[in-house]
Amino acid sequence: MAGSNLENIQEKINEYLERVQALHSAVQSQKTDPLKSKQQLDLERAHFLVTQAFDEDDKGNAEEAIELYTEAVELCLKTATETSEAGLQSKLKQLARQALDRAEALKESMSKSSQKEKSTAAKPNQPVRTFFPLGPDFSLNDKPQTIRAVQASEPQGQRYTAEEIEVLRKTSKINGIEYVPFMSVDLRERFAFPMPFSDKCGKLPLSPKQKAMFAKWVRPDDITNNPTMIYTVSSFSIKQTIVSDCSFVASLAISAAYERRYNKKLITSIIYPQNKKGEPEYNPCGKYMVKLHINGVPRKVIIDDQLPVDHSGELLCSYSNNKNELWVSLIEKAYMKVMGGYDFPGSNSNIDLHALTGWIPERIAMHSDNQAFNKDSTFRMLYQRFHKGDVLITTATGVMSEEEGEKWGLVPTHAYAVLDIREYKGLRFLQLKNPWSHLRWKGRYSENDIRNWTPDLQKYLNFDPRTAQKIDNGIFWISWEDLCQYYDVIYLSWNPSLFKESTCIHSTWDAKQGPVKDAYSLANNPQYKLEVQCPQGGAAVWVLLSRHITDKDDFAHNREFITMVVYKTDGKKVYYPADPPPYIDGIRINSPHYLTKIKLTSPGPHTFTLVVSQYEKQNTIHYTIRVYSLCKFTFSKIPTPYTISKRVNGQWKGHSAGGCGNFRDTYKNNPIYQIQLDKNGPLLIELRGPRQYSVGFELVTVSTVGDAGSCGFHKKSSGDYRCGFCYLEVENILAGVYNIIPTTFLPQQEGPFFLDFNSTTPLKVSQLQ
Repeated sequence: MAGSNLENIQEKINEYLERVQALHSAVQSQKTDPLKSKQQLDLERAHFLVTQAFDEDDKGNAEEAIELYTEAVELCLKTATETSEAGLQSKLKQLARQALDRAEALKESMSKSSQKEKSTAAKPNQPVRTFFPLGPDFSLNDKPQTIRAVQASEPQGQRYTAEEIEVLRKTSKINGIEYVPFMSVDLRERFAFPMPFSDKCGKLPLSPKQKAMFAKWVRPDDITNNPTMIYTVSSFSIKQTIVSDCSFVASLAISAAYERRYNKKLITSIIYPQNKKGEPEYNPCGKYMVKLHINGVPRKVIIDDQLPVDHSGELLCSYSNNKNELWVSLIEKAYMKVMGGYDFPGSNSNIDLHALTGWIPERIAMHSDNQAFNKDSTFRMLYQRFHKGDVLITTATGVMSEEEGEKWGLVPTHAYAVLDIREYKGLRFLQLKNPWSHLRWKGRYSENDIRNWTPDLQKYLNFDPRTAQKIDNGIFWISWEDLCQYYDVIYLSWNPSLFKESTCIHSTWDAKQGPVKDAYSLANNPQYKLEVQCPQGGAAVWVLLSRHITDKDDFAHNREFITMVVYKTDGKKVYYPADPPPYIDGIRINSPHYLTKIKLTSPGPHTFTLVVSQYEKQNTIHYTIRVYSLCKFTFSKIPTPYTISKRVNGQWKGHSAGGCGNFRDTYKNNPIYQIQLDKNGPLLIELRGPRQYSVGFELVTVSTVGDAGSCGFHKKSSGDYRCGFCYLEVENILAGVYNIIPTTFLPQQEGPFFLDFNSTTPLKVSQLQ
């Protein structure tokens, strides 16, 4: 219930937490503690080596644990000789003694167990953590709420085919670097080293703006005394700088807001190393692993902690306003690495949020290209789903003049995070965050609007215009009507756990398969059969088509326009784009993700044919199709029953360009081909000619083997004459001899053509005239 006491209490909690966070940031910014010495940093690395050794020890991985303990001992002893500080020497020697004792105990246990069966080997005493603390680990968490679980996007227990493995292998190499699928074995990745870790792939390329201000690369301990991975997960602390990744930073912001609001690990769960609570932790050795959903599956991205700064020591990448906090900068670095560097060409939140979370992307256009857009029903849907925790939302402006942007406080083609949605006495609002952390909306309900704000509305939205006037943090309220007028698109990312069932297929569409445009023929398009058992009350099935991208230029220009078209043809292959008419037609867009939503209302089985389509296909594409459903379903590629194919090249020229049967005098001059079939079986004949001509053909029986019965016929045709392509499929044709007469509709239409014959039995093709 809007305005309830519970809601007000939760708002107050959030408000106080933000104040604590702001005070913490202010206090930290005033600290002038000196940076730690090399020996102090070596002690931290040695301590981390030992904690990682303990983890391996706990898991029974004795050899790995001994190696880490030994490296910790060597680092402690070496560092102890480099410092004259008695307290530091004492800590180093104490740590070395503990690590050495544990390593020796493990070696003795391994020696004893090698003389016995492994099953009876005594496990050494469990290690006891008696190390001195190196520093506090701050954490603020909102009160937990009942909310739908965050679900991994990869269906469990699903085995890959050889083709799928090859697709995932080919698209693992992105911008020249291989990113392998993230597997359970990667949870054993090693993060502890005696020396600071450096990424073998080198430094990330900088953007032109960064290069102009760049001074050097630094590690966190070069610029702060007490680095920490997470102080508090908050959308308010995230700040974009000069990297052109506003949509990514907006995606980070709403992921953080979701995690904070619902106390569910969404964004912090993707970065490693993690402690036993599953919380990411600062690694003084400088190595991190980030799990990103790229090209069909979660993938493993390894980075070091080196970040670019200017001559004043200010970071030239996105960062957290909470001093010392690293998660924003490191997750951005991992994503920028995959995208080819900080010279990022730009993106949209559908792409970025899918990479960060694996949630289901959807795009809602609010203007001319979407006549179905309805303000009222869209707001109701956004409001309800947002407050249930089902969806993450961003919005973006379109192209506008500099003057218009200045007037309204908006940035053209810029992404904004949606932090909250409210409704009050018929008024509808969204709270937005500019990733720049400054520059706010200047229209109605801005902080300078003196006409529309009322005391009750200010209280309900917890917004004080006078306070907001004192500092521009880029966060503002905007009415739904103004957003629909001045913004261009809404990006949604849906929680996959909304759906009980899911599956996926990874595949390839070769550029050589079929024509550049599929406006006349879908014969060579990838096609799939979807069979759904709809229960009483109806159900929904969502199908996500995702194109794999492997280089920055493709990502920047994205010239491939893809879509998914749905037909009600009982799962049978579709040959003509408009015959039958599509049940759901797709809009071809140059985004790597396209979502199709199928709504079922009547109970019982429903069978569809799904066709992948492109606009002006130029290149081979690799793609993933994910199906999400509220009910049981089966999904599979439509197989071709034909094992034998033969192609004949021909032409209509001069005398042989006789036209259709309406022109009796010239029809007999058309080319005639004869096929001989040795056995009964299915037959598919396809005719491809110039697109500017309407083409067709007739299949005439010359003779058959055995009794013709109900399968026999004198003549069949490809049906209505069609531009550039037609076909005839006979489910069971008798063994025998048949003539095929390909024609254009009108006489004297000259040009080449192809006749393709597909069968399950051997066939012979010859030309009679």
